[in-house]
Amino acid sequence: MMGPAHSLSGAMVWLGIGAAAAAADNPMPWPVLVVGTLICAGAALAPDLDHKSATISRAFGPASKLLAGVIDKLSESVYNATRGKGERRRTGGHRTLTHTWIWAVLVGAGFSLAAIAWGRWAVLVTLFIHVVLAVEGLLWRMARVSSDVLVWLLGATSAWLLAAVLDEPGNGSNWLFENEPYMWLGVPIVIGSIVHTIGDSLTVSGCPMLWPLPIAGRRWYPLGTPSFMRFRAGAWVENKVLMPVFMVIGAASGIGAVVLAA
Repeated sequence: MMGPAHSLSGAMVWLGIGAAAAAADNPMPWPVLVVGTLICAGAALAPDLDHKSATISRAFGPASKLLAGVIDKLSESVYNATRGKGERRRTGGHRTLTHTWIWAVLVGAGFSLAAIAWGRWAVLVTLFIHVVLAVEGLLWRMARVSSDVLVWLLGATSAWLLAAVLDEPGNGSNWLFENEPYMWLGVPIVIGSIVHTIGDSLTVSGCPMLWPLPIAGRRWYPLGTPSFMRFRAGAWVENKVLMPVFMVIGAASGIGAVVLAA
């Protein structure tokens, strides 16, 4: 999938979780629903940091491009060091390490631990990164014609305001983990990354999300739907079918979460 579809699917899933929680009589505070949706939408772009042309690799200028190069080499090295006997060596690490569920959990845990260790500043950085990515993904047409600086300013301002809202009593800073404020921030990051891998499993290349579990004698087995159901990233089925479906389900879920929580 391409960036916009990944972000929309991430937002849809978090709004769906919010609706399910409200239906189970345990609704999220509304700031958690909003912030979680933005983080999940942004995190749904993150696995493509192993590709220098991806949205996330361009989102933060030279810094993200440099990081993308490092992640690409790391992913390539891990793949070649752990590949099965029937798997060829690779040059380039796209759709390997960062497209696994282990990576998703580690990254989410890292952000949660950072929030615990460094408090508000780690929260602000986490929100800034993921709001910028959410803007790049969800508002891709407007983001493309805007300067990077304007998107960064929007991300920084939004992060500051959202953190202030969450800090208010009852607004969700300690949602899910009562004794550890903001530990929950890693949850939408994990979910967004996993949603990305599921989306990529619908394409012709599949996705090795369950590495290092051996499947059919391969460590990096590209899981996916049956071949006749797969499509190429950016194909009409993604733009004309899946993205409208993600929008409708996400909007209905968001409305449901708010109405059921009232």
